[in-house]
Amino acid sequence: MIEKDRHQRKAVIFDLDGTLWDSSQQIVEAWNPVLRVHGKEITVEQMCGFMGKTLTVIGSLIFPDKTEKEYMKIMAECSKAEHPYVRQHGGVLYLHLEEVLKELSRNFFLAIVSNCQDGYVQAFLDHYEFWKYFDDIEMAGRTGRSKGENISLVVKRNHIEKAVYVGDTSGDQEAAKLAGVPFIYAAYGFGDVSSPDFMINQISDLLSALKEILM
Repeated sequence: MIEKDRHQRKAVIFDLDGTLWDSSQQIVEAWNPVLRVHGKEITVEQMCGFMGKTLTVIGSLIFPDKTEKEYMKIMAECSKAEHPYVRQHGGVLYLHLEEVLKELSRNFFLAIVSNCQDGYVQAFLDHYEFWKYFDDIEMAGRTGRSKGENISLVVKRNHIEKAVYVGDTSGDQEAAKLAGVPFIYAAYGFGDVSSPDFMINQISDLLSALKEILM
């Protein structure tokens, strides 16, 4: 066990998709009935490529011939269908996730910062009853800010002295850099990252990695 430093507030801040779980199959199942009404359909493979992007970017990729106002209206319909579906069906947790969260929560402030819409992180926490492990959450759909800005927001409002961000894409790496915190690359996720500060091949590797970073 890592001993908690009583004089410092140390935080592990997580991305969600590709870092804590894979819900690509479930999101496709929720979105496609909506998209078919508008003449589109996506695959799980496509969804994996969308993970980590904002709905604005995803909408522009699915509907390149529509205006932002038009495709964002459809994306709102997709989100409305997605959140209750994910809350009910869940996704695929990465191996040993709950054991790792339980251990980390004894010693660190835990948070999730995602580019998702408001309600998605909550659906994840509701389905698995993981609220007990996390101290804060934030998302682009609630603040309208970038991921890097939201990491900084969580650090500032919780008076965090030392933090790391754990994610699986180059966008996550850029967000951590913007927030001024070390980045741990979850190499088992959806993206490819060059020269991360640290890398883990499975979520259970995080425990030993944090001994080097936050001690």
